[in-house]
Amino acid sequence: MRQLKITKSITNRESQSLEKYLQEIGKVDLLTPEEEVDLAKKIKQGNQAALEKLTKANLRFVVSVAKQYQNQGLSLSDLINEGNLGLIKAAQRFDETRGFKFISYAVWWIRQSILQALAEQSRIVRLPLNKVGSLNKINKAFSELEQEYEREPSPEELAEMLEIPTEEVETTLGVAARHVSMDAPFVEGEDNSLLDVLENSGTPGT
Repeated sequence: MRQLKITKSITNRESQSLEKYLQEIGKVDLLTPEEEVDLAKKIKQGNQAALEKLTKANLRFVVSVAKQYQNQGLSLSDLINEGNLGLIKAAQRFDETRGFKFISYAVWWIRQSILQALAEQSRIVRLPLNKVGSLNKINKAFSELEQEYEREPSPEELAEMLEIPTEEVETTLGVAARHVSMDAPFVEGEDNSLLDVLENSGTPGT
């Protein structure tokens, strides 16, 4: 499958230094919202070139996310690799009719891919298994309510939607937050904080 070729070309950098990789992805022009919509439509039709273009234009954001998870058991290169896999999944699932920027959708997939790798490969990050499922449900509910209300939902609103105690929502989010530092500065040149999106983002509708 060509998908595998795309994945390998993005994630396999054994033959080049990380510095060179960062320089290369920094040269790729950012896309306009209109270009993202056009590419998303083509991706739905199976256009692999569109998938590659949308993915490569957003690789720099994966690096920004990956840096927040350093010193937790995986090298920055490995974190970027895992984040890139999440970015590819996001590009394949992006619904351009929702009206939001691609990266706002993709950050959840990037983050989840990195967290999964840390959970599987690192002994440092140990989010209790009984909290993983709860966190995923809360993330999904957060995304749905955020799109509906056009603001961040409160723990009480999340609890009501999920029919669980508010304390459970607050406890689960608190446990997850203690395992990951989310207070590093955002990428220069953007209006809103990527980390703010990351910290509370849930899986968007697919």
